[in-house]
Amino acid sequence: MAGVPPFSAVDTRRARAAVMVKVRALPVARNYPGTYVAATTLGWRLRPDAEALRSTVVFVGHPRSGHSLVGALLDAHPDVVVAHEADLLKYVAAGFGRDQLIALLVRRERERVAAGHVSGSGYTYAVPDQWQGRYRRLSVVGDKKGGRTTLRLADEPDLLDRLASATGVPVRVVQVVRNPWDNIATMASRAPRRSLADHVDLYFEMAGTVDAVRAVVPAERFHALRHETLVADPRGTVAALCRFLDVPVEPDHLAACASVVFPVPRRTRDGVDWPDDVRQSVVERADRHSWLDAYRVGEDGP
Repeated sequence: MAGVPPFSAVDTRRARAAVMVKVRALPVARNYPGTYVAATTLGWRLRPDAEALRSTVVFVGHPRSGHSLVGALLDAHPDVVVAHEADLLKYVAAGFGRDQLIALLVRRERERVAAGHVSGSGYTYAVPDQWQGRYRRLSVVGDKKGGRTTLRLADEPDLLDRLASATGVPVRVVQVVRNPWDNIATMASRAPRRSLADHVDLYFEMAGTVDAVRAVVPAERFHALRHETLVADPRGTVAALCRFLDVPVEPDHLAACASVVFPVPRRTRDGVDWPDDVRQSVVERADRHSWLDAYRVGEDGP
């Protein structure tokens, strides 16, 4: 944006260092051998189906922004499997190959659907009478774990290239953007031991990583959507996602998706006490990210 300076080198180093610390503190799978064997077994069975694969999809952005809902709506499409929080890039970093990665995603979503497709907060992501946990044609596979994916990319920016190399198909990236006041407020409500200012810092550290990803991913392989637009027009938003992923727009799928989307977005910002310095920090830092322009953060504050 004109007149707005980019992050300084010092800001960038500090943000990156903070994110790297968080990534290294994340749980690391110690059972790769067992996971690898199980994925290999299923992978061999899925190999004929996987011949139809045209792309993989990953999400970037922030936790509590609507990734789970969007992932569930895509997984309901007959030609798409999007696993719920499989943490795909963890296995890419571990060197898993095409068969194992595809099998992990398919198995993860089958298990999720069999368990009821209910989130930890009790919200169900089931889309009635659609294809969740199964598929007609395996054209797209992916993982909706946007927050964790963003943290991993901050530490290892080449993971998207490694994913493309492992699967042999292009990687498409989806960013779900939510009003930053509501996004930060929800992040804070789910991790109350951390201060509100810390959540603001984490939000904008991750925003910097998103900008870095947007800068290197070809425009035709990056799709950003606003959570509020999804709520206002679920059919149009999901149809645009289908076109982005190059899968058929199915009227029955769109109707089913529209039936499970909340009628209005939740204003979680109203339940948070925003100190003046924290509020000012959000306004100033949001101005550095063009994808937040639509929210007029300085005018539409809490």
